[in-house]
Amino acid sequence: MRILFFLLISVSGFAQNQTNVESTLILLNIKTGQEKVILKEERHFEAPNWSRDGKFLIINSKGFLEKISLDGKNLGKIAPDKITGCNNDHGLSFDGSVLLMSRRDDTVRSNVSRIYAYNFASGDFTLVAKNNPSYWHGISPDGRTIVYCALRNGKWDVYGKNFMDTSETKLTDAEGLDDGPEYSYDGQWIYFNSNRTGRMHLYRMKPDGSGQTQLTSDDFDNWFAHPSPDNQHIYYIAYLQDQKGQHPFGKDVKLRLMNVETKVIKDLTPVFFGGQGTINVPAWSPDGEWIAYVKYRRL
Repeated sequence: MRILFFLLISVSGFAQNQTNVESTLILLNIKTGQEKVILKEERHFEAPNWSRDGKFLIINSKGFLEKISLDGKNLGKIAPDKITGCNNDHGLSFDGSVLLMSRRDDTVRSNVSRIYAYNFASGDFTLVAKNNPSYWHGISPDGRTIVYCALRNGKWDVYGKNFMDTSETKLTDAEGLDDGPEYSYDGQWIYFNSNRTGRMHLYRMKPDGSGQTQLTSDDFDNWFAHPSPDNQHIYYIAYLQDQKGQHPFGKDVKLRLMNVETKVIKDLTPVFFGGQGTINVPAWSPDGEWIAYVKYRRL
């Protein structure tokens, strides 16, 4: 029941945007705690990426991906004639040349997610993961392999796939939901979250799926570990309450930072109204000093 309900939440996210909501896009310095509010609007937007050159952010809203300058100016939608129907799983290759995304593909069946890539230089828009449903979360530093959460044979697991191959490789096989896989900058680890113990916690593994190790073991529901450019830290979102395998919008959450070697954790924010859409995707600044996130307010 938990897994099926999560599927319904994920898929319905394509068609439904929150109404009567104020969204605030914030830059947070992880060393000083300084925050910069760069965009506040009475609409629903989600999941900021930070560009690899550090010059802009990418957010999704109503199925489109938009570029936002660091001072909050909307620089327009990215290839809106091609990139439509996106959910909040999108991000850039390490060299910044390719934008990957999970996108609704109604040619398969209504509201199913498949993974696409957009090449900024050529304008090519390519289906890179045919099997469905699949939700993109990470790419290897060499740009050859993507990792994603996928439902296969009734189970949600983490999969990897070479860009040039048609086949995919199953990397996890635990009970429950495995989600949010993301490569470290040195390519040595894939971080992910799993509720295999009954609560959602953070893990990491080698790129071939070996050496799966649990990183958190507290009373929070921990989602979406984003490794830092120096490979020393991850930041993530912690729900205060057990969400039963979901990551819903509109809950009490906070952002936390872990040193991956010492396992020391500190709060980056106080508790705020957020959840789904706050930090679904990689959002470190290239210098590793800032992160981007979204918080919400009901109107």
